[in-house]
Amino acid sequence: MLAASLAVTPFAVMSRPVAGVRNSSLILTLPGSPKGAKENLQSVIKLLPHACQQAAGMDSRTLHVGGTEKLEKDAGVKAQPTTPSAAGHQHHHHHDHSHSHGHGHGPGGHAMPRAHTSPEDRPMSNDPSAGPTRRYRESPYPMLSVEDALEQIAEHTPEPLITTAPVDESLVGSVLAEDVTARESVPAFRASIVDGYAIIASKHMMVPSTKGIFPVVSVSHAEAGDDEATELNIGEVARITTGAPLPPGATSVVMVEDTVLKSQTDDGKEENEIEILTADIEPGENVREVGSDVQAGEVVMKRGEGITVVGGEFGLLASVGTQEVKVYKKPVVGVLSTGDEIIPHDRAGELRHGEVRDTNRPTLLTAIRGSGFEAVDLGIASDKPGALEETLRDAMRRVDVIVTSGGVSMGELDLLKPTIERQLGGTIHFGRVSMKPGKPTTFATVPFKSNVGEREKKVIFSLPGNPASAVVTYHLFVLPSLHKMSGISPVGLPKVKVVLEQDVRCDTKRSEYHRVLVSVKADGRLAATSTGGQRSSRIGSFKGANGLLCLPTTQPTVKKGEACDALIMSKILSDL
Repeated sequence: MLAASLAVTPFAVMSRPVAGVRNSSLILTLPGSPKGAKENLQSVIKLLPHACQQAAGMDSRTLHVGGTEKLEKDAGVKAQPTTPSAAGHQHHHHHDHSHSHGHGHGPGGHAMPRAHTSPEDRPMSNDPSAGPTRRYRESPYPMLSVEDALEQIAEHTPEPLITTAPVDESLVGSVLAEDVTARESVPAFRASIVDGYAIIASKHMMVPSTKGIFPVVSVSHAEAGDDEATELNIGEVARITTGAPLPPGATSVVMVEDTVLKSQTDDGKEENEIEILTADIEPGENVREVGSDVQAGEVVMKRGEGITVVGGEFGLLASVGTQEVKVYKKPVVGVLSTGDEIIPHDRAGELRHGEVRDTNRPTLLTAIRGSGFEAVDLGIASDKPGALEETLRDAMRRVDVIVTSGGVSMGELDLLKPTIERQLGGTIHFGRVSMKPGKPTTFATVPFKSNVGEREKKVIFSLPGNPASAVVTYHLFVLPSLHKMSGISPVGLPKVKVVLEQDVRCDTKRSEYHRVLVSVKADGRLAATSTGGQRSSRIGSFKGANGLLCLPTTQPTVKKGEACDALIMSKILSDL
């Protein structure tokens, strides 16, 4: 077990595996981490039946008839020594069975960590500690199209979690996880829709015409708590304001525009009589009946509908007395930069030789927050062995999605992919995409036990280190994953047709996403203007950009005046 662990990390020397027999029971100790326990158990599991037979007291001479070859055949293992010392150890096994737990480096002996790529795609090692003659000379990950990469993200992004949220400003941007029904009717009382006078109007012969002079016997304002309103009688009116409840007995409201003042009270502060100038007031006129907007128990919003910044949805929930709702939990996103050459962008002083200011981390944090998600700054991780693993494990306790930039190419210090696979036991679903910029973009999921012991799946996006590549791949790949985890549909950026303002060259081998400014012309067309040089390291190409032109691979150039698809990242401006 120790030898198998050492093949994964030098820190295995800190482990203290113990094996022994008590009475007739074989006892093995495993590490506390799920990954370490799995690796250790895999290294000995095929040998355990034989060991248990010995521990149970079976005659050793009978058990070993046929020698090591028969034992290996029965257990389904085969020693495959790769060094002279390993071969020598195998020969010693014939003479001293007490060391059997340490023999063999084949599939059934010391089981190495299982990589999640196909063996034929990995002719060499992904171990960062391997010498340059044994490391990959080219990427082992198949080159996926953008469409296939998006399918992988849709398939392996965790389903959204449901939580209960109060109906307040924090609800904006959330998506409902269940239908919402009205707790109460709107309006809850018969209310006036105009300023004027409440009156009893009827086509019945016993009720006089609404035209004429009427005494003003009361006033109804849009104020709460007045449960002692005076009942209105035939031939009387009550002054009423918009939204105020009708006094008992009233059937209609006459607009103030259809009346004139006839007399005042003695103190001159109130109306005494008014004259109504029309006889055409109908029963129910200018009245909002109880539940005419929303009936109690009616579904006012459905599962899957979102709460937007416009405010209509929030206002609707508030109007029917909703206190809390079930929503899909929005993921918390951590942003990490990697590399010993990276320094904080705001560090004072001149750059030393080889130093690079951290552009990606603050840019991605801004983009994530602008997309409506909580973003956590995870800082800068070192390229030193073990440091990146420790940083990622700590981050997974704090966030749902980790977005890194840099360290995903083929250099000896590009540790993200081997760390995800070897140290974290994660699965890399894709490690290369046929696109420009953003070819080394990586998407992975990692099994994780939460702080309360629940099994979870964490998502890691490892974006390229070049600034423009990082921003493009965030919008193209990370955002759809965040949308799915939040219950937002459709996912990703909206796509529109735009007309080009100049010729743009295309890459006929890889999908290219060209940064553009999209604006509305006087004739209503959407036009796209290039932001200039598109080199992946040129973050200036994003200055003013609000769209990504989706250039086709089927032609060398898209000409000025031709239409092309574009993904919209932010508000479209008007040239009007």
